[in-house]
Amino acid sequence: MDSTLRARLAAAGVDPECATTIELVRDLLARVGDKWTVLVIGALAEGPLRFTAVHERIAGVSQRMLGHTLRALTRDGLVTRTAHAEVPPRVEYALTPLGRSLADTVAHTVRWVQEHRTEILDNRERFDADTAATP
Repeated sequence: MDSTLRARLAAAGVDPECATTIELVRDLLARVGDKWTVLVIGALAEGPLRFTAVHERIAGVSQRMLGHTLRALTRDGLVTRTAHAEVPPRVEYALTPLGRSLADTVAHTVRWVQEHRTEILDNRERFDADTAATP
């Protein structure tokens, strides 16, 4: 945990266990909120894929960023990396049960956006028009 945050939470009387939970929530929200994470989770929701197949399904992601994202998801236990002893070597990535539960949440969020798309766009348009009219 960030020592500055730890000190601020301790000064506020926050229990150390609670402070650890707060930090973990912040870290995971940052991870889940990352656009590449959501797209990788979505791609792997269909089943295990090799690195190149994941890369082909996610337009605009660099190999470096995809590698970084897959390592972070593996570290958090959301994705497994399986190296098969073959020639040429084959590595597959797949969602873990924990990652699959996140995929369900992501899919639910996408469905919510689809259902409320028109309302959200109308609200944005109205807000932008009101903001532009206000000096």
